[in-house]
Amino acid sequence: MADEPEDSIPQVEAEEEGGPVKSFLEHLEDLRWVLIRAGSSLVIGMIVCFATAPQISGILTRPMIKAGIKVELNPLGPVGGMTVAMKIALYGGITLALPFILFFIGQFVMPALKRNEKKYFFTAFAIGTGLFFAGVLLCYFLVLGLAIMGMVQFNTWMGFSSEMWRAEEYFQFVILLMVGMGMSFEIPVVVLTLVRMGILPHEWLIQSRRYFFVINLTLCSFITPDIISTFFMVIPVQVLMEICILISHHWERQKKVAAEMALATRSSDHSSTTD
Repeated sequence: MADEPEDSIPQVEAEEEGGPVKSFLEHLEDLRWVLIRAGSSLVIGMIVCFATAPQISGILTRPMIKAGIKVELNPLGPVGGMTVAMKIALYGGITLALPFILFFIGQFVMPALKRNEKKYFFTAFAIGTGLFFAGVLLCYFLVLGLAIMGMVQFNTWMGFSSEMWRAEEYFQFVILLMVGMGMSFEIPVVVLTLVRMGILPHEWLIQSRRYFFVINLTLCSFITPDIISTFFMVIPVQVLMEICILISHHWERQKKVAAEMALATRSSDHSSTTD
């Protein structure tokens, strides 16, 4: 009985430092299950999207119709319809499975995190999932129509007709733009998580504001297939980065106030003991 408190001390320390240490084979087993679950979620998402490919294609053409653009989508080949369905299944499956894949990766990393880091992870995961789908919806309801209209006007300026488009290229353009904007909305979550954990200081965020804009522009240009879509993606992401700086500034003020209150409490306690 006397040995129980001594045995419990390492367990508490292990929990505080990130949990019990596992062997290399145990880590491999955990990683195997992460890959199995992630692959299963991706396959399920692809099956669901392939089975509902006609409905999804109808949904993805609505922004073009609402923008008043009359373009005929043509598969331009005997296997064009199958290619479109496969791409919808692939990209749609990735979109549906991505939150689950990130959660499974988080479960794999979780034992190595400290108690406060686990709290930050759950918060970041919840906010990140919401922001991802917020970016997808913002792209669908606002950006897509403007981007497609801009591409039609650019084609007209170049002297090309926009009466018929290749269906495969249209759906690839739409899905990649939506997923890309959803992924770009994850950048502020990563930045705020690093700030909250003390890895990125608030002063560094302010000093690196101009570099953030260049990085944001570069990443969005890689994600989007054209300049017009890049422009529409850069603006909301940059606004989110500015909000990140404001939030980190608020956290910094809270830290200073807490430090001043702690110092005042210590000073009052010291003066009372000397009296």
